[in-house]
Amino acid sequence: MSEQILHISGMTCDHCAASVQQALLSVSGVSGAKVSYATSIAQVEAASDVPTSALLDAVRAKGYGAEMAGGASPKTEAKLSIAIIGTGSGAFAAAIRAVEEGAAVTLIEAGIVGGTCVNVGCVPSKILIRAAHVVHLQARHPFPGLAKHAPVLNRKALVAQQQARVEELRHAKYESILETNPGIKLLRGFARFEDAKTLIVRQADGSEQHLTPDRILIATGRSPQIPNVPGLAGTPFWTSTEALIAEETPTHLIVYGGSVVALELAQAYLRLGSRVTLVARGTLLSKEDPALGEGLKTVLEEEGMQVLTNTTVKSVRFDGKAFELETSTGALSGDRLLIATGRQPNTAGLELTRAGVTTDTNGAIVVDDHLRTSVPHIYAAGDCTHAPQFVYVAAAAGTRAAINMTGGDAILDLSTVPAVVFTDPQVATVGLTEAQANKLGMETDSRTLTLDNVPRALANFDTRGFIKLVADKNTGRLLGAQVLAGEGGEIIQTAALAIKNRMTVADLAGQLFPYLTMVEGLKLCAQTFTKDVKQLSCCAG
Repeated sequence: MSEQILHISGMTCDHCAASVQQALLSVSGVSGAKVSYATSIAQVEAASDVPTSALLDAVRAKGYGAEMAGGASPKTEAKLSIAIIGTGSGAFAAAIRAVEEGAAVTLIEAGIVGGTCVNVGCVPSKILIRAAHVVHLQARHPFPGLAKHAPVLNRKALVAQQQARVEELRHAKYESILETNPGIKLLRGFARFEDAKTLIVRQADGSEQHLTPDRILIATGRSPQIPNVPGLAGTPFWTSTEALIAEETPTHLIVYGGSVVALELAQAYLRLGSRVTLVARGTLLSKEDPALGEGLKTVLEEEGMQVLTNTTVKSVRFDGKAFELETSTGALSGDRLLIATGRQPNTAGLELTRAGVTTDTNGAIVVDDHLRTSVPHIYAAGDCTHAPQFVYVAAAAGTRAAINMTGGDAILDLSTVPAVVFTDPQVATVGLTEAQANKLGMETDSRTLTLDNVPRALANFDTRGFIKLVADKNTGRLLGAQVLAGEGGEIIQTAALAIKNRMTVADLAGQLFPYLTMVEGLKLCAQTFTKDVKQLSCCAG
């Protein structure tokens, strides 16, 4: 028999020490083990032929770090090692927090650092949408005392400005962190699992590097999902990525999709001067309150868009100049085709089955509220999971995953998630719709306030849209808010805070809101539960 001394990292309490002790005692040939949380030391009595690797593996399988003491002080031992696959918002949030907690982090990236949001998502799309909004105001503003004119469009210059800001933010928020944070190392290459403990990273030169970190975080995001439409493959169709950097404005753009990306880009290109036909397989924003999609459809059609709902594309043909589409409602022809029918998790190449990581039928990684996968030391965060596909959700998940990987206890609470669709007017939602609340067995009461009752909307000469509040009928507690309004995204967070703090509509109606703001519409809508706001003076409290 011989005694071996191990240094254990990642323990947060005596219960952790007991778990490590049990793991060591389960190794064949081990006759005794004492583990101290206070000193991070494990003393193991084992037969002389028990390999050290068996002891280390037993501890690491429980999600803790383990190294041979070698007579050194615990303070000089290697830090808890974490490998993160991906470099988007969730990955970087996790990396920064993990380093703060004392871990050594390796980020693994095969493409451009920064992920979807800064490179091909939120940032460039909102710049494009803003430019299109300015174009729209120049030609169709509501003030007769100001001359209207069709703008002269230089798409190439707009794209150059857009991409310069993308590069600026990518460097400021991602690349500079790699340059200044010594605890984070970047490894270039494609990662896959050899088994639950081992990652293989294939680098550009074909070489492969093996990593055996103490913890692994998967944060690989999503990419456009291409429908299986006969004839589509091999044609030069756009996804959102190509649409955002295209330097020409199509004469006729056909957009296939009816949700967020499709709607935002379709309206932007319409305002930039393209004729646009939107083909949606169902209704617009089919997962939301039906009034939102119906209201937005009316707005888009009034702007000149052709909107075909409950329509499927049966086949696509490209003759070198134009796309010919056969749909369930007839034939369409356009010079450009944008496919925006959803996004799929980037998990196919990870070989997750080798690690035992469970995914759903769409390939999204299944995690609990602590971001743990089916394998205790492997975590996942962001769009590659089944969480809502928002950059702020991914970042929050990454931070909480890092806390938990380093021994903490943090829950990702998704009970109140505000969302915004950056059309004009914007669609903003939080909490439950009436249908969702009723499905949960709640009895609801709701009110809808059209924007011609909101003084700021009247002053803007833009009363398109509405604000709807859903409340518990018995208690008056606010359950959800659905908004179709200019600057709806600036309104919705107030409703989110009200829901989070379990406020009633009476509480909301009694709050002080600044006059001539769009968010005052929340107060006015809350007042309609007990009053006729048409009979109130301005700012009536």
